[in-house]
Amino acid sequence: MDQQPTFVPHFAARLKPLLVHPQDPRQAQRLFHGRGHAYEGLEHVTVDWLPPVALITLFAPESPTEIEILADHLAEVTTQCTSVQLQHRYLQAGPVDLIKGEAIDQTTIQEGELKFHISLGRARNTGLFLDMKNGRRWVQDHSNNRRILNLFAYTCGFSVAAMAGRAQAVVNVDMSSPALSIGRENHRLNQHDLHNLRFEKLDIFKSFGRLAKRGPFDLLICDPPTFQKDSVDIAKDYPKILRRLDQFMAPQCTLMLCLNALDLGRDFLLEHMAELAPRFELKATIEAPEVFKEAEDRGLKILIFQAS
Repeated sequence: MDQQPTFVPHFAARLKPLLVHPQDPRQAQRLFHGRGHAYEGLEHVTVDWLPPVALITLFAPESPTEIEILADHLAEVTTQCTSVQLQHRYLQAGPVDLIKGEAIDQTTIQEGELKFHISLGRARNTGLFLDMKNGRRWVQDHSNNRRILNLFAYTCGFSVAAMAGRAQAVVNVDMSSPALSIGRENHRLNQHDLHNLRFEKLDIFKSFGRLAKRGPFDLLICDPPTFQKDSVDIAKDYPKILRRLDQFMAPQCTLMLCLNALDLGRDFLLEHMAELAPRFELKATIEAPEVFKEAEDRGLKILIFQAS
């Protein structure tokens, strides 16, 4: 069934004063996060600044007139904005429309001193999850001389951060060859030596023996999707990884475990770690950037565990 319009009265007028204005327009960031249900009636919208593109993402239809008003405002947020685009995430393919300015389907964004390739309109996701900014910063700060395993690597954002933090080596594992190819290009973009990097297209749940041969690893980064048909159902599959940690992780290793499932809280990880990997102790929690405000504690969870 087609998604029926549920237009929010005065949508643009309500949203404009809530937008974060970039202090440094060179840096990519989220400008508004409605998905955290912290703003009643605006749960269906996010706005990202991906210089020079302002990207509005709708998870339900909205009035074209209101979108035009919002686009005009976004074009004025920074003089560097040359394109305002709209993604319809409520449609299966997540198509992107040009609302104002130039037609841009690829750009390079900056996060701190790191750079990443971004695509618009080619897939539902752009290539980098902005809510993971603080996680990437933590990885960069804790990678020096460590051997790192990056599971569900996607376009290797964590790997780029790790190599910037002088990691000894990183193994990136994902089911998607195109995503790993972009990851390789992200490393080239940051002028990293590829000799200490591996990009492996593997089904993780059928490859624990291979991971053991690549290890042992000092740091595990595990950032799985919540659900992918015929490959990942994280409620069932996360425990399969946790019970095998000793097969491929070093004795004094560190774990960065991520979870972004609406129906699973941090207790899901804590309870399974206590049962399946009791030698690990929770050491820290990494919060998403402040703009990712959550009213129901259903957003991103990043937990750091240390082997005892």
